[in-house]
Amino acid sequence: MSQAAETPTFGVHLPDPPLTKFERERRAFYRLLPDLLQTHRGQYVAVHDEQVVDSGPERLPVAMRVLERVGPTDIYVGLVAVEPEPLVRSGIIRTLGRWGAGG
Repeated sequence: MSQAAETPTFGVHLPDPPLTKFERERRAFYRLLPDLLQTHRGQYVAVHDEQVVDSGPERLPVAMRVLERVGPTDIYVGLVAVEPEPLVRSGIIRTLGRWGAGG
């Protein structure tokens, strides 16, 4: 009876890449969400430097006010609600094909 030779195995552990500023702001929103549900339910809040910096009933005006104050940087604007926001489709239909195929 022959035994199969065992191949030694080893693990490679690479460090996780650093989070982008946008991802840090998004995670801060969800970390703050339980408290925000008490104070801002139904409102959009903007998160910058992992803190709420503005809020209001509509997403775009909230985002524009913050970007006017802080300049061009990543922020996260999310709806404070228990259920996630529904997906919104633009209605634009794109035809996928080869470049230069004429349609």
